[in-house]
Amino acid sequence: MVSAAMTTEVKKEVSLEIAHVLFIDIVGYSKLSINDQRAAVDELTSVVRGSEQFQKAEAADKLVKIPAGDGMALVFYTSSEGPVQCATEISRALKNHPKLQLRMGVHSGPISGLVDVTGRANVAGAGINVAQRVMDCGDAGHILLSQRVAEDLDQYDPWRPLLHDLGACEVKHGLRVGVANLYGDEFGNPQLPKKFEMLKKHRARLRWGAVATALLLLGAIVAAFVIVSRRPTRSNSTITDKSIAVLPLENLSEEKENAFFADGVQEELLSNLAKIKDLKVISRTSVMQYKSGITRNLREIAQQLGVSNVVEGSVRRSGNHIRVSVQLIDALTDRHIWVQNYDRTLADSLALQGELATEIAAEVGATLSPQEKARVEARPTKNTAAYDAYLRGRALAAGLTTDQSNQESAARSFQEAVTLDPSFALAWAYLSCAQSSVYWTGIDSTPARLAAAKDAADHAVALQPTLPETHLALGYYRHYGVRDFNGALAEFQLAQKSLPNDVGVLRAIGLIQRRLGHWDEAIAVLRRVVELDPRNIESASILAFSYISTRRFSDALVVCDHILAVEPPNTQAVNLKTWSLWAMGNPEAADLVVANPGASLHLRAHQALNKRRYAEAADLFSKALKDARGDEKKEILLDLGLAQQRAGNVAASKVTYQQGVQEITQELSTVAADAGPAAQLHSLLGVDYAGLGDADSAISEGKKGIALQPTSEDPFEGPERQEQMAQIYALLGNADEAIPILKHLLHTSSPTEITPELMRINPIWDSIRNDPRFQELVAEKKP
Repeated sequence: MVSAAMTTEVKKEVSLEIAHVLFIDIVGYSKLSINDQRAAVDELTSVVRGSEQFQKAEAADKLVKIPAGDGMALVFYTSSEGPVQCATEISRALKNHPKLQLRMGVHSGPISGLVDVTGRANVAGAGINVAQRVMDCGDAGHILLSQRVAEDLDQYDPWRPLLHDLGACEVKHGLRVGVANLYGDEFGNPQLPKKFEMLKKHRARLRWGAVATALLLLGAIVAAFVIVSRRPTRSNSTITDKSIAVLPLENLSEEKENAFFADGVQEELLSNLAKIKDLKVISRTSVMQYKSGITRNLREIAQQLGVSNVVEGSVRRSGNHIRVSVQLIDALTDRHIWVQNYDRTLADSLALQGELATEIAAEVGATLSPQEKARVEARPTKNTAAYDAYLRGRALAAGLTTDQSNQESAARSFQEAVTLDPSFALAWAYLSCAQSSVYWTGIDSTPARLAAAKDAADHAVALQPTLPETHLALGYYRHYGVRDFNGALAEFQLAQKSLPNDVGVLRAIGLIQRRLGHWDEAIAVLRRVVELDPRNIESASILAFSYISTRRFSDALVVCDHILAVEPPNTQAVNLKTWSLWAMGNPEAADLVVANPGASLHLRAHQALNKRRYAEAADLFSKALKDARGDEKKEILLDLGLAQQRAGNVAASKVTYQQGVQEITQELSTVAADAGPAAQLHSLLGVDYAGLGDADSAISEGKKGIALQPTSEDPFEGPERQEQMAQIYALLGNADEAIPILKHLLHTSSPTEITPELMRINPIWDSIRNDPRFQELVAEKKP
């Protein structure tokens, strides 16, 4: 099986959360004596703990505290106001601590949980990194906010006059972040940060230098133009002219409750553009980081997203009146292709997104078939209140990859829409999708929730059976609800014909093709997903894992490096890259990757195990076990038992394996006897029994796992049951039974660890390693 250190969640979906981070730094810390440093940190801790926001978040278990040597990071799981309010309270308190000089930075962004090298629970991700970069732009006393946080606060009257836009600041790795300075009469620092003062002077020098340079080069340019214009030209760009990214539309509405409306308009516009086959349309997930208000370099954005054209705009709603302003820009030349303002009542705006999509497509030269034009311009409902609720649901559903709590809220909004207009087929379809998602993710896996998903899908079928979103709803119900993968695939493929650029549809197709063992088809679709959603870490991780499963390790490395370029360091990408290098027989390069700050404690433990440093591996596995949950905990117990056994600590190994047996046996009593989870549990239980030397129980459990999930019926997870059966026989020293299984898996595309190089370094095979037949398997050429 592919170890949980390599990946557990990526088989389904990578889990990231949006958190709100306050990064605090003691200015001048390195110049203090050791005693003064200790005193400064103690003083900072006291001030921070005195903050009301800190105390509220900690009491609600919505806060993670991360020491950072000369400061700390506070990760709030409340709202973007939490860390900002905390920063102002700390700043006010500093009046009573004149010697303590602080600077602070706030950002909201994705983070993920991990276990650090000390064995403690920790978090990492772009949310933490960007908060620190924002802070680095300031001096003593400054409270700097990323543009994303500033935009969130700008919707509220009390915060608006306290926000002062500074523009973009270049930080580590050449990254440019939009920054705002927060200050009032009693907190913050109104002075321009030194970095921005230097930038201001530098720009002035560049302007004067540019004038002189331009005069000198003008003659040469004219002469060159005359020469070049006589020659045929050819573009080296692979970016199609019919490619487009719709950047987040700025919400100009005064009422904060209307913030969803701009997001809903953007989501509907993207959906309508995605229906046009002649276009390449970037998914919402990848464009959301370029929220309005952040200093935008459109050429850089276009290059990062792989498009030629960008749509920017704003939405203002006041009561029943709506104003939508949109501009289409050739991002490579910064030329405005088309600009339009729309003033509508809410009733007149029901078909606006379709009208916008048609005009934008025409401006970039895309051709619409009559069927596409009809679908794009269709008015979904005549009920304005129902449409309002529907847009709220779309805005909430679009944020599911970053905030799973929105799922039930989205379902409620769609339910409100169909209550107001029972003939609203599109809302029924998305209601079914939301209900299926709530069921699948475990928020509510009751039969009643599944029945609600089916009921909504049935309504959509009865109203508009050929609507592509109706097929989408049926696909998710069959996939998430009843695990009818072939039936789901058929529905998704029907939906994809009318939604050719819809990333959700394409990814669902890719995951089901992978589940059915159609690896080439799966990878082709998942590559298209990454092309349309290039900044989505989750989609890229799924593609990398699929490459690893088909032993295309070089391709996996390319995708991992892409992920790390988007979000350094990403723990999942570090894991996948390390296992790819091990599988390629390059442990030296793997060691360099494991040295990355994003490497998990579990991964470091496997590194020690592979190098036969058993005592060290056992210690690291023990530390990783403290915060492990679910499948990862079960696999760590197996790894720990093996490490202890090989280190000569037989008694400890027996206790560990027995703990595994006890926990799995208890869990088996809670799952359906014929379900996929039961198959995995029986197989893992068999490995635990093998570690204890109980051959009869081990073989019996392993065979149960294979019987419940045979490869013939489940080509994706079935091979894992076979791998665990081989591990059982190997731990029992039965080479005659283990080696034929390994020989079969060695040439089977699957998420297992059966490659020559991985078998060569994994100590679980040591008891059959000297068998000539095993030596023949591991002697195969390196991939």
